[in-house]
Amino acid sequence: MKKLTDMSAELDAGSSEKKLIEIDEVTIRFAGDSGDGMQLTGTRFTTASALLGNDIATLPDYPAEIRAPAGTVPGVSGFQVHFSSHEIHTPGDTPDVLVAMNPAALKANLADLPQQAIIITNSDEYTAENFAKAGYTTNPLEDGSLRNYRVIPIPIGRMTAEALAETDLNDKEKDRSKNMFVLGLVCWLFDRPLEPTIRWIEEKFSGKERIIAANIQALKAGYHYGETAELFPVHFKVRKMQLPPGTYRNITGNEALALGMVAVTEITGLKLFLGSYPITPASDILHELAKYKNYNVRTFQAEDEIAAVAAAIGAAYSGNLGLTTTSGPGFSLKLEAINLAVMTELPLVIANIQRGGPSTGLPTKTEQADLLQAVFGRNGESPLVVLAAKSPADCFYKAIEAFRIATKFMTPVVLLSDGFIANSSEPWRLPSEEEIPHFTVNFRTEAEGFKPYLRDEETLARPWVKPGTPGLEHRIGGLEKQHITGMVSYDPENHETMVKLRAEKIRRVANDIPEIKVEGSGKADTLIIGWGGTYGTITDARNTLADEGIAIDQIHLEYLSPFPKNLKQVLENYKNIFVAELNLGQLAFLIQGKFAIKVKQINKVKGQPFKVGELVDAIRKGLSL
Repeated sequence: MKKLTDMSAELDAGSSEKKLIEIDEVTIRFAGDSGDGMQLTGTRFTTASALLGNDIATLPDYPAEIRAPAGTVPGVSGFQVHFSSHEIHTPGDTPDVLVAMNPAALKANLADLPQQAIIITNSDEYTAENFAKAGYTTNPLEDGSLRNYRVIPIPIGRMTAEALAETDLNDKEKDRSKNMFVLGLVCWLFDRPLEPTIRWIEEKFSGKERIIAANIQALKAGYHYGETAELFPVHFKVRKMQLPPGTYRNITGNEALALGMVAVTEITGLKLFLGSYPITPASDILHELAKYKNYNVRTFQAEDEIAAVAAAIGAAYSGNLGLTTTSGPGFSLKLEAINLAVMTELPLVIANIQRGGPSTGLPTKTEQADLLQAVFGRNGESPLVVLAAKSPADCFYKAIEAFRIATKFMTPVVLLSDGFIANSSEPWRLPSEEEIPHFTVNFRTEAEGFKPYLRDEETLARPWVKPGTPGLEHRIGGLEKQHITGMVSYDPENHETMVKLRAEKIRRVANDIPEIKVEGSGKADTLIIGWGGTYGTITDARNTLADEGIAIDQIHLEYLSPFPKNLKQVLENYKNIFVAELNLGQLAFLIQGKFAIKVKQINKVKGQPFKVGELVDAIRKGLSL
């Protein structure tokens, strides 16, 4: 496999003609101050790569501060994109190319670079003032500390200003265009077309002709600088991946989750009501669903988390699809109301897009530490269903599955995503209508024999009744219900009966979900288990070890409460079991407690996803290889 860091001879070769060399994959990280536009630059480069047919995986990385002091390490914003001519599952462990817009961006990311990585940096920003802000005592471009890298200093600010010298933009507006200069340069370096970005600029700034012209001019200036400057003896091409035929789009987890919810309205014919309070990293779901008012979607930005979930419960009671979205701190605030939905047995979906905690924690970083909270975090015996998406595209299908289970079993369902899945992206083939899972929703309309807590024999679900249906008037609330009648009851025998019925209803969900499937040979002695957004990294780690002759099987749990009914049987087939998760061992705790099977833990709580190399090293160590 041809990688950029293996191209030393080609990069060192002097030639009057700049050759185009084909490689298999590249990982680029764009980094700079929050105002440098690196998220936008990375997104537009990703779009250009997706349109060329490459497989892609991205990892945006934001500072938690709204605007940290410019030029400081805490204020660095990054965007990593991994693009390839073959199937990939992760945004890459280490960047082959770092675009660093100032010394702080260099310092924040240098430790992640392999030797011979290319560093493109804005030399205009290498001043004594900026060295002090970034914590440098000497100029890293001159002190020899970068000798193991291919450093390409470019006066990006000055070059952009010269390109826009004939425009009527002021200096501040010209400086804002330097990310377009960078994008043009990197597009030349990796043979990306400019046309998709030009079309985007024209649409984005429609009616602002001077801004459109300036951004396009800066973009082309960067591209032509790469062509003409004596900086690169070669540039590179990554061929498109051979994908199954279909229509593809680049999609983030939050976008996919929103589209899945819209699909549910089409499948069921019901209106979707989202009650939400803005919180990172879940807010984009509210923004996305607000665009689909023509598709039976209603969004409500509540004054707080409690009002948001209470409104969603009201929507479910009235016969609509009740949804609330949040992250860990908001989920904590919603718990009492979620327990009301448990008691009233209403089909509510709670999407928790996890972030680093506790408390406010790490708002812009990823973590998987809300699992035990989702499974147990309510007063009393109050089981509900917990699902977890495994990739950005999978969020579409998990949204549908969450509502299928919620409406069939009349129960709240927690759908777990995380900051990595929510903000990262991948190519997604738009499914045909036949490929989208369908299900039906049944309301009770027959008055004869109606009781609000009658149970379906198969699922133990109580009937779903739209308020105002003649003869089906009833009341609900948070006090314990009498079996069948739904009246308030303080009888101890009845309370135990109802507690057991609600628990048994959730257990029966295991009969309605897929059994776990093993990825790998199915004959190995070692198994690695993951859940949520770790799927791609675990898959690549398993493949890496397989290439070394180390056989490992893999399972990925998408149903976390209840577990798939064959899980214990699968686990008993393995001598060594690893559980990899971005917490201190929550899934490992559940597995060991439920099945009394010892597992080895691989844990990380740094606000960042696993790297493939980290998992490979941890498994080798665990096997003493």
